[in-house]
Amino acid sequence: MTESETNKKRVQVIDSHTAGEPTRVVIAGGPELGIGDLQSRLALLRTAHDGFRKGVVFEPRGSEVVVGALLCEPVNPASAAGVIFFNDVGYLGMCGHGTIGLVTTLAHLGRIAPGKHSIETPVGTVQTELHSDGTVSVRNVPSYRYRQNVSVEVPGYGQFAGDVAWGGNWFFLVAEHSYDLRLAERTVLIAVTTALRTALAENGITGEGGAVIDHIELFSAAENQGNSSRNFVLCPGASFDRSPCGTGTSAKMACLHADGKLDEGASWRQEGILGTVFVGSVMAQGDGVLPVISGRAWVTAESTLLFDATDPFREGIPF
Repeated sequence: MTESETNKKRVQVIDSHTAGEPTRVVIAGGPELGIGDLQSRLALLRTAHDGFRKGVVFEPRGSEVVVGALLCEPVNPASAAGVIFFNDVGYLGMCGHGTIGLVTTLAHLGRIAPGKHSIETPVGTVQTELHSDGTVSVRNVPSYRYRQNVSVEVPGYGQFAGDVAWGGNWFFLVAEHSYDLRLAERTVLIAVTTALRTALAENGITGEGGAVIDHIELFSAAENQGNSSRNFVLCPGASFDRSPCGTGTSAKMACLHADGKLDEGASWRQEGILGTVFVGSVMAQGDGVLPVISGRAWVTAESTLLFDATDPFREGIPF
């Protein structure tokens, strides 16, 4: 083996997309994070190995839209897997589309069969079911509305009112607005939602415990009359969700249930910006709900990422 070859670290990944939104699952070659719970392993990844995150999802290997998923050994041997989700700006507590992509990847690798499987995440264990047709259902973490009808003035855009809700990530959900939720309008939609997120931070509007609201979700009537609504979701950073957003749909259903507009067990068909759909439902739990989200992912690539010690951009290009 040449000196050049010995300088290369190899990381094996499986790429997929869930209703249009990409997931990159790291199946081998990731950093050693020990055997603690997923929160402690996430803390170690963030503090000691953040360059690995950047290298996996930053250009030139990735892009701002790629969500990474580091496959981990679970704490509970009865669980199918543990996972830490991340993107180009940091780490995600939970990721609905990413969990669907992870389960699909595990099935692709022959590690699981159709049936129910527990997946451990830094914000708790989620229950999933792989159906025989390839669809995956995810019972997300408990979700709830934290604040209702919060108003904020957004410089250059006017006043917006929305709900602050938790669905595994913190969301500001806006139903009343004048924007057309179409892919062709994505530049305008990114601009207004980014300005809205900045205004929330500048006005001290946060999630519970001062948590940063890093997802903005706009809603409108669905284009397909068989669906319940259409959304546009700004993710952390400057990327938008190509899928209908699993955690965002969970947060939305928590708000609907709190308003008496979504009964337990009733279906909510959330249409995303590409016209793809997640089907959701809820069970009441305390002041919130336990959401279930169903969708489909497709494996698109098996590959090996090479990290050369001599490469000035081995940890990605820091845009």
